[in-house]
Formats: sequence, C-alpha cells, structure tokens
Amino acid sequence: MAARNGRTVRDLRRENRTAVLQRLYFDGPMSRFSLGPATGLSSGSVTNVVADLLADGLVEEAGSVNSDGGRPRTLLRVSPGSGHMIGVDVGETRVRVELFDLSLAELARTERPLVHRGDNAYDVEVIVGHILDAVTEVLRTAGRIPGELLGVGIGMPGIVEHSAEEGAVVHGQTIGWDAVPLERMLRDSGQLPPHVPYFIDNGAKTLGQAEMWFGAGRGARNAVVVLFGSGVGACVVTDEVEHGRAVEWGHLTVRVQGRRCRCGALGCLEAYAGAEALLERWQEAGGQPPHDTDEETALTAILAAAYPPDGGEPDPVAAAVLAETAEYLGAGLSDLINLFQPERILVGGWAGLQLGARFLETVRTYAHSYALTHPAGRVGIELGRLGPDAVTVGAAILPLADFFARGGRPPSAEVSQDEPPVWRTSLGGRLAQSPARRGPTRAGRTGTAP
Repeated sequence: MAARNGRTVRDLRRENRTAVLQRLYFDGPMSRFSLGPATGLSSGSVTNVVADLLADGLVEEAGSVNSDGGRPRTLLRVSPGSGHMIGVDVGETRVRVELFDLSLAELARTERPLVHRGDNAYDVEVIVGHILDAVTEVLRTAGRIPGELLGVGIGMPGIVEHSAEEGAVVHGQTIGWDAVPLERMLRDSGQLPPHVPYFIDNGAKTLGQAEMWFGAGRGARNAVVVLFGSGVGACVVTDEVEHGRAVEWGHLTVRVQGRRCRCGALGCLEAYAGAEALLERWQEAGGQPPHDTDEETALTAILAAAYPPDGGEPDPVAAAVLAETAEYLGAGLSDLINLFQPERILVGGWAGLQLGARFLETVRTYAHSYALTHPAGRVGIELGRLGPDAVTVGAAILPLADFFARGGRPPSAEVSQDEPPVWRTSLGGRLAQSPARRGPTRAGRTGTAP
C-alpha cells in the first residue's frame, strides 16, 4: 500500500525504526516516553517500533529511571551484540583489520605489513590476499559471535567509483591501481556468504566519517578532515555533503616545476608534506634516516633529531626540513580554508598525529597567515581524537550506516521476502541459525547522530 507521497507503509515502518535506532544509539539509554519528542513520533508509533525492535533482539532493557510521581520508566538501548562490522584500513605501511560489535567495541584485530622492497607492496593480488586472510583471522579469533555480520567496510587510497557491473572500482594512481574491480575480486573469492556486503571508499573519507561521528568533529556542520600519512588527502563535510566527499588535496600544485610527486606530476603538496617526501627531503639535505626501517620508525627518528628528548642540541638539518614541512602544510590548509570555509579542520593519520603533537601550532600560524582573514578567523585547527585506528573505525561505520538506513534489517533480509532468522557467524565464515542473545554490556564509543 502506497502513501500519498509515494512511500509505502513498509517505507514508513523502516523510517520509524531508523529514527528510533539512531536516537537510542547516539543518545541512549532512553525511555519510550523520551523517544517520542526525540524522534517526532507519536507514543503509539514508538510503542509499536520498540516492540518490533525488542522482538528482533536489536534493543534491550537497560535499567529504569524515576518519573514525576508515576511508575519508573524502563530505559532502552541498542543491544551491542545484535550486529557486527569489520573495518579494513589499506594504509601505506600495513593493512589493518578489526572486528567490532554494534557499539564499536573492538572484539579482534590483526595487521599485515606492506613491505616496500622489490615487488610492489600494492600488487592487487597481494592486497586482496591480505584482506581476505585478515578477515578470516579476526572472525576465527572472535569465535562464534551473536548477531549478524552486517558487512565489511574498507578504506582505500585513491578515487573509488561504483558501477552496477563491478561494484566498487579503485583508481589509485599513487599505488599503481587503474580501475581495479576490488569489490568483485573480493566477492568472487566466496569467502563470505553472498548476502554480506562490502563497502569500499576512500580512506580519508572513512577517517572523516569516524571523526565526525565519534571524534573531534562532533557538533560541527562544516569540517575538513585531513589524512596525513605517506601521502596526504582530505574529506570535506558540509550541509550539502552530509557523509563527506573525499578530495585529492595532496595533489594541489604548491610549487610550479617543483619536486616530482609519486603521482607523476610536479609540485604537488604531497611531494613536500607527505611523510615519504619529508624523509626523502631530509636525506637529500644531508640527513641520515635509519636504513631498513618503515616510515613510522624513520619519522620518529627525524622528530628525535629535531627535538632531542634529552634536551640536547637539535640537528639543524632535521629541524629545517620539519620547519619547511610545517609551512607547506599550513599553506595547504589555507587553500582548504579559502575553498570550503569550514568551522574546523582536523588533522589525522599516523604521520599527522605524530608530527602534529610537535608543530601543530606552527602549522596553524602559517595556515592563518596564508588564508583570507574572514574565513581564517572562524576556523579551528586541531588534531583528530580517535588515534591511528580512525580509518578502520570509519570503515566499520559504512556497514553500520547502511544498517541504520535499513531500519535495522540485516543484509540477509534481502535474500528472502520472509522475515529472516537471526544469524551468528561461526569459524571460517560458516553461518549457523541461532536465536538472538543479549550482547556485551561494556560501553562502546558514543557520539552525536549524523
């Protein structure tokens, strides 16, 4: 049956479930009485929706609160164990995979290092193999999990497009990927049941989503989240682009006929401000980066040289390279300020967090000096709050957001017109039918609804 605006009764029911789930997730525990004004639904609609969610095992009771002269009101919350998500961060130095429950409490994790010697560490088959092996490992480590596996979210470097035939296709010029059908390759492996979806997006965008939901972006309507690792990227979140848009900020030209960037062009910001380029410039200037180490260890070494932990004399070469990097970063941030006029700019990524603790104030000063006065006076520039796991958390949010959009219906609901059973994943990706169980009571992350 269709409503007057074209929406069916089923659409309305899904939207009501979504509204209740989101309010409980971000603001819960809450009583049925409080859910009415919070969601804009009538008391009858709230009662019906809550009854459905309780029957599905998605919501559980969480104590009670006194009312004004009446009976205590029962508090409700989303059951953490009623669903699970896997987040994957395909970064510059490693592939990190984590398994979360609905509260985004971590249940298992593993990493696969990327060795940048000889063969290309970003060989497509190597990356696909790392993802598949790591997904299997976290499921095996966690054992049998209550609730359904809602999906696998993956943050990737590069531009991600979606097509009906191939699913997510990755264009990663800096890693040598040209229209790689990553989603189809993962799906063709047959590792996960056909109804478990993959969600693949740019890593800067997944970082941005995590910081906006649970980190330093909470409460902001307009923000830019910067991912600073071997290279640099950014995600822009505005009223018009609610879930963010990845922008190739690292490939803005900051110097005509400048250094060769790993994308092949000359003078990109990434050729000066990315960790890989920073370490190269240190060596070119006469510095001595440690050999046979990864970039994170080498970055620690240049910081120690420029800012000796024992209070000794700083290495002038390392200090000069870092000072120049701070200016390039500040100039790059000024472009973001002038173009998007955000309320906040958040700096994340493993290199951004490591360097930002030392010279964020210097970067902030350069950004304000290069930007237009009015937008510069309204922007706050600070570090992200979710640490080096932020991309992985953001990747896991992709299936979580889809779960909300479905009104809490699991992916397996698409397989049949009938109401699906509640599933739980067992070792090796096999699925066994099981009644719902209450999830863990420990608190996960909390945030503001998107």
